Amino acid sequence: MDTTALDCHRKAGRIAAECREWARDNIRPGVTVRHILETIEDMVREKGAAPAFPAQSSRNHIAAHYCSSPDDELAYEEGDCVKVDIGVHVDGYIGDTACSVDLSSDGRWTPLVKASEDALAAAIAAVEPGRPVGEIGAAIERTIMAAGFEPIRNLTGHGLARWKVHTAPQIPNYGEGGGSRLKAGMVIAIEPFACTGRGMITEAGRSEVFMMVRPPRKSRGIDKDMLRAVMEWRGLPIARRYFPNFDLQVVEDTFSKLSKQGSLMRYPPLVEKKGVMVSQTEHSLYVGDDGVEVLTTV
Repeated sequence: MDTTALDCHRKAGRIAAECREWARDNIRPGVTVRHILETIEDMVREKGAAPAFPAQSSRNHIAAHYCSSPDDELAYEEGDCVKVDIGVHVDGYIGDTACSVDLSSDGRWTPLVKASEDALAAAIAAVEPGRPVGEIGAAIERTIMAAGFEPIRNLTGHGLARWKVHTAPQIPNYGEGGGSRLKAGMVIAIEPFACTGRGMITEAGRSEVFMMVRPPRKSRGIDKDMLRAVMEWRGLPIARRYFPNFDLQVVEDTFSKLSKQGSLMRYPPLVEKKGVMVSQTEHSLYVGDDGVEVLTTV
């Protein structure tokens, strides 16, 4: 990790953290999810960076990947347990962070939110070069279960690389043997999810997050300007709302054709069973020879 790259990660992380704290203060019953997400993305651009993935805010049993469409009017409600997940990049170097907000009037989800926060703190305390990722997961699992909740076992933390949001190593939210070890110079994102259910998520609902995974095999019939706009994101995740200057049907046709080719992946919301509540907390970290640096702090 050279100094220039690390400084870009630091700037991206700081901007992501500033946006996270703005969201924490402004998520309220009656506010639309789209307003929060679009404002976050506007703030990122105003601060001289760009989204590393579409800002997302998932409510209640939806653990991740709820991303507003261009005309989404969904609003937060009293009693919600809200997650907000933010990615920022500076020249391709990424900061990834998340927090949860209890919108109940009686604080009923505060212990759940605290469980994921405490699990993240326990995980960070265990980070050092040479540490097996399973030991990080064990710290997360112990902390969440001690609070009376379950970790979501099929979601993981991950490495961060230039222009890539998810790389090795995968960092589990439960203890496991084997697996890879952390190395000095890595940038990683640790994101414990705590829930009131059994701790397994599935895909459900309409996708609003997409990612180019390979160049298109053929471009005949695809709008050239729209394809160029998609390719400008260099493989980072995108959303329909990224393309307000294009007719929505052109966006749909382009996404559909690229998806059928296998060039574009769709990422639906990730959900637990209805009635289950989920919290999430996330920081990006630099694993240094002489200690860990939390990149997503203000």
